[in-house]
Amino acid sequence: MEKIKLRKLTEKENEELLKLYDKTKDVRIKSRAQMIILAKEQKMIVQEIVEIVRASDQTIRRWIKRFNAEGINGLYDMPRPGTPKKMTSAYRERLLEIVRRRPRTLEQSYSMWTLARLADFMAEETGLRVSTETVRRILKSGGIVLSRPQHTISSPDPEYKVKKKRLKWPEIT
Repeated sequence: MEKIKLRKLTEKENEELLKLYDKTKDVRIKSRAQMIILAKEQKMIVQEIVEIVRASDQTIRRWIKRFNAEGINGLYDMPRPGTPKKMTSAYRERLLEIVRRRPRTLEQSYSMWTLARLADFMAEETGLRVSTETVRRILKSGGIVLSRPQHTISSPDPEYKVKKKRLKWPEIT
């Protein structure tokens, strides 16, 4: 493999690198900064850094090359392809607020929320259509779980329970 050497850092880059290592909560960024710090301060070679950060030598070489080319910004992940997230924190907060209210108070024709009804209601209100699974995950992260409604048959008759016990169901043969 080719020998890789860390370029000389400016005083400003050195300060930024140490600050990034101390302040970041992203483990991957911290590990990348550590690779550069070990190469700079301890004058370690790739094989020595491998033993400390427990990454492959190819990975360490890649991050040193990116740091040499791009500086501190090279330690961050590049944007990934794909659709940007539609979900906003305002949508999440509104959904959690809505689910805690009775549908009839919001002028709906039903008395209980279902995932589909919540998704439809939020689509009408916000213009953002998400799947029922997305609604379920948002509710779960907010500590809310929708369960199936328990239907009970009752009567205002004071003797309803007594009459119900006397009722005999025909046996099916």
